[in-house]
Amino acid sequence: MRKEKNIILKRQDKKPILIDAFYSEYKSNQPTVIFCHGYKGFKDWGAWNLLAESIAKVGCCFIKFNFSHNGGTMEDPIDFPDLEAFGNNNYSKELEDLNDVIDWSQNYYQNNSSINTSQIWLIGHSRGGGITILKASEDSRISKLITLASVSDFEKRTSTTGNLEDWKKNGVKFVLNGRTKQQMPHYYQFYEDFKANKKRLDIESAEKRLTIPHLIIHGDEDTSVSISEAMDLKKWNPKSQLKIIEGADHVFNTKHPWKDSKMPKELKETSQSILDFILG
Repeated sequence: MRKEKNIILKRQDKKPILIDAFYSEYKSNQPTVIFCHGYKGFKDWGAWNLLAESIAKVGCCFIKFNFSHNGGTMEDPIDFPDLEAFGNNNYSKELEDLNDVIDWSQNYYQNNSSINTSQIWLIGHSRGGGITILKASEDSRISKLITLASVSDFEKRTSTTGNLEDWKKNGVKFVLNGRTKQQMPHYYQFYEDFKANKKRLDIESAEKRLTIPHLIIHGDEDTSVSISEAMDLKKWNPKSQLKIIEGADHVFNTKHPWKDSKMPKELKETSQSILDFILG
């Protein structure tokens, strides 16, 4: 398996994006699978590399990347050395990042016979799931969608957490990262961007517009994103498939760092469900 790690996508007047790609050099016409990490996440979090390998092995080009404002840097892509960037992130930037990664994949691999750049599938975890739903609803290049422990509503996570007046007055609010113990800033621009783009950022409307196959995967012991949000997605899009992973938490029983060479059974079941869906 070929692994291309930490490719730098440079962009004019925008922060660069760091990208990984996993694929076979001996198979042809491999579909492009692009993975979006979640809130306080990054491409190398936990067991995501093992998930990438498991999907690439069956004949896919698995691409994962760090959102440009996730708090990592080109030199230090793990954890959050750049809290200023983290504080200036928003949903619109993440949608733009994903679009640029899709464009990059089609340009970077256009002459590579191993990879089919016209067959693009998205996978998103948690907040990244919401981003992929929005993107899939508005971009005809996407032909399949898989969401893992996805959120179903950006508004309640934007406008109902904390005091809006205090947020506006102070210009920033902080959220503790329980693992790194950092106080993670969220500048008020996050709320302003959401309000300005509320219609585009409506996950319910996007889910109802989907015409492509959508696999919804959720753990029944997820305490970060309620399983009811998966049920909502299924209700809004009855043609979607819903897979409940028994005993799985929000990160499918992984953690960071993940030092085991194997996935836990909950993530392995998740990987198999993804494979059954994309190869079916």
